[in-house]
Amino acid sequence: MITRVRHNRVELALHHLSDEVSDGPNLLIVHGLGDRAPRVRPPWTHAWPGPIVGLDLTGHGDSTVPAGGGYSSELLMGDVDAALAHLGPCTIVGFGLGAYVTLLVAGGRPDLVRGALLADGPGLTGGAVQPTSVSVLPPGMVTRLDDRAPDPWALLDLAHELRPPDYATTFVRLAMAGSSLPEPITVVCASQAPWLDAVRSEPGVASDRDLPTALRRYG
Repeated sequence: MITRVRHNRVELALHHLSDEVSDGPNLLIVHGLGDRAPRVRPPWTHAWPGPIVGLDLTGHGDSTVPAGGGYSSELLMGDVDAALAHLGPCTIVGFGLGAYVTLLVAGGRPDLVRGALLADGPGLTGGAVQPTSVSVLPPGMVTRLDDRAPDPWALLDLAHELRPPDYATTFVRLAMAGSSLPEPITVVCASQAPWLDAVRSEPGVASDRDLPTALRRYG
């Protein structure tokens, strides 16, 4: 089943992945760059006691592909915020780009994020940590035959966006200040990136190599 949620002019797709009706905690899955939410319940969620929902971010999956680009992780943070407004408190698992967006949401909405898990996936590392020259799409990529996702502008903008380590750690500290959990963020990544290394070093950030085990911390 799909529920449609509005974020400004974008219509987001929320995919309900668990059939059972449960009063347990919500689990929200946020995909990586160029990817889409799962359409069936992932095996690593087998022990989760509550509803499971996958979100298609703007320009991805069954969500709106806007005209003109202008993507940023902060824009996608608003997508997740809209999903939280609809679902209520959630534990969030983010993959790749979705892991970075999940980190931002954990700091911005610590009262609604009941644990943030950052996992490997496409778009995890981002671009430089300091300003660089502007990237431009080649003409052949600008011409689209249809409006199906993923949007090439999303792939370009989000793969090269800045992710300074001190910016990332600001959201860790916001999560620690506003969450009732002793470890509101868990890193389940093998990848290395300056922003991710900085997050790992912060108090209140747990590490785990196994996603199902890490998920039990919040279930």
